Amino acid sequence: MTAELQLLVWAVILTLAQLAVTIAGSLMTRSMLELVGNREGFAESTGWVGRAGRAHRNMLESLVPFAALVLVAHAAGASNAMTLLGAQIFVGARVAFAVIYLAGVPWLRTGVWIVATSGVLLMLIQLL
Repeated sequence: MTAELQLLVWAVILTLAQLAVTIAGSLMTRSMLELVGNREGFAESTGWVGRAGRAHRNMLESLVPFAALVLVAHAAGASNAMTLLGAQIFVGARVAFAVIYLAGVPWLRTGVWIVATSGVLLMLIQLL
C-alpha cells in the first residue's frame, strides 16, 4: 500500500471520528424521538454540536476530490514525493481544521482550510 493510500485511510478514520462527535453531541442536546424522526422542520444545531456537524459535512465534501486523486495516483503508478506531500498536507490540515472548527475559531479555520485545499491542488498539479 502506498503512503498516499494509508493517508486516505486516515482521512476516512478522521471522517468517521467527526461523525461520532456529531452524533454524541446530538444525543446530548436532542431527544431520541427527535433524532430518529424524519427531521422535517428540524432546526439546525447550534454551538459546538452545530460546528461539529458542519465540520463533518465539510470533510465529506473535501474527501471526495482527495480520494479521487489518491486513487488516480495509485492506479497510474504516479505517486511521488509531491503527491505524498500533498496528501500529508491535506490530512494534517484536516485534523487541525476539525479541532479549530469545533473550538469555534473562524479566521484560523479558514486559513487551515486553504492549507488543506492546497495539498489537494498540489496532488492535482502532479497528476496533470
